Amino acid sequence: MFLFRLLLKNAFRHRLRTILTMVGLVVAICAFGLLRTIIDAWYAGVEGTSSVRLVTRNSISLTFPLPLNYAERLRNVEGVTGVSWSNWFGGVYITERNFFPQFAVEPASYLALYPEYILSDEEKKAFILDRQGCIVGRKLAEQYGWKIGDQIPLRGTIYPGTWTFTLRGIWDGADAKTDESQMLFHWQYLTETTKKRLKRSTDFVGVYIVRINEPDNAPLISERIDQQFKNSLAETLTETEKAFQLGFVSMSEAILVAVNAVSYVIIIIIMAVMANTMSMTARERLAEYATLKALGFSPSFVVKLLFGESLVIALIGGGAGMLLTLPIAAGFAKAVGTLFPVFVVSETTMALQVLACLVVGVVAAAWPAWKMSRIDIVNGLMHVA
Repeated sequence: MFLFRLLLKNAFRHRLRTILTMVGLVVAICAFGLLRTIIDAWYAGVEGTSSVRLVTRNSISLTFPLPLNYAERLRNVEGVTGVSWSNWFGGVYITERNFFPQFAVEPASYLALYPEYILSDEEKKAFILDRQGCIVGRKLAEQYGWKIGDQIPLRGTIYPGTWTFTLRGIWDGADAKTDESQMLFHWQYLTETTKKRLKRSTDFVGVYIVRINEPDNAPLISERIDQQFKNSLAETLTETEKAFQLGFVSMSEAILVAVNAVSYVIIIIIMAVMANTMSMTARERLAEYATLKALGFSPSFVVKLLFGESLVIALIGGGAGMLLTLPIAAGFAKAVGTLFPVFVVSETTMALQVLACLVVGVVAAAWPAWKMSRIDIVNGLMHVA
């Protein structure tokens, strides 16, 4: 306790310099945490995937649909325990800035494949029975202030016209990784309405979602599915849900690498600032350290003083930065809306922040501590004169 009080008192002997250094630490650790959270949010869709779900799409591109009659053939593939499908809708709610994912799905089979969407039995039944009904995630409903029974108009881009849906349910995610920023409505309503408006066949789907019996069988079942549709007019590409999501993430890999690099550059910069602070501190107290050695204190005691003081400054400033990360991340998540469906400061990010604080504290004090442990007592005492 005495040593800690001594370290705390020493840390604030030059109050202005210490406070400015701590402010720099607060900014650096907070920025580091925010950037790491952005990277985590980018991969949130990947982390929230299921190991027992596969995605089957057209082998050429996602823009090419698959026939509806593939569904029955998929159900007959060995190892498949459930099949559903979805279409990307791409509608606009009021203005183009209000972006959020909208999918036309087959309600009963789709919800059976996504148990992480927690919906009451009453809401689920109301959604299934209402051909013009829809359900949305809790985050999306809160963003736009929607309530059960509200009418939600969307202006179609891929599918022309104005589409109005009745909100029949709001789901909660089973955990923090579950996406609550999507809207789901009836595929049957989409295809029937489009058929009336465009006077053409619409018995096509965007992708099939396939549930399998064992995660370890994913490669084998994927091969069986693709083999079944080989040499057809619409060949398929089947992959795990995680691989499917990683395909989207890989498109922005260069951005993620840059963000990751910047997060560590920030730590290196504050480390240099901290090292400068500790070097100035050591030079100012040269005579004091020489006096301690003259009184019989070992060089290791001087080293402990410098390392301890550096760690106290780093942990206080870094701790404040960690605490500030949480409200800033919450405000950032609110500002970006559905751009990042899941934006939560993870335990891993906080652990990295603590580690960054410790590394900054240790590295910043390393050189001054080594120098002060080797000072000559006579020269050190002469320095005071």
